[in-house]
Amino acid sequence: QVQLVESGGGLVQPGGSLRLSCGASGILVRNYVMGWYRQAPGKQRELVASIGSGGFTNYADSVEGRFTISRDNAKNTVYLQMNSLKPEDTDVYYCNARGAVVNYWGQGTQVTVSA
Repeated sequence: QVQLVESGGGLVQPGGSLRLSCGASGILVRNYVMGWYRQAPGKQRELVASIGSGGFTNYADSVEGRFTISRDNAKNTVYLQMNSLKPEDTDVYYCNARGAVVNYWGQGTQVTVSA
């Protein structure tokens, strides 16, 4: 059974930092395109960042230069380092593992950026 478990969300002030973690079981993250998505109530889920099996990374324009996605194959975990956070970054963040014919999601973690 595949599980993606996110952690690290919370409340942070504007300009602050958070690091999200996505621990995987049942799959090897190095074999999948791993991504972080976010979704606000009533809005579509959007891609924040992704990292391919070869290490290629991709970022949404809105987070380029502020967020960094990384992968630790030994821990089978994917991270999202979020710096210079803004109120508009407030969302539920989801971890995703995408293979050729499968697509797995975590349960999400809330990130709130507020003074």
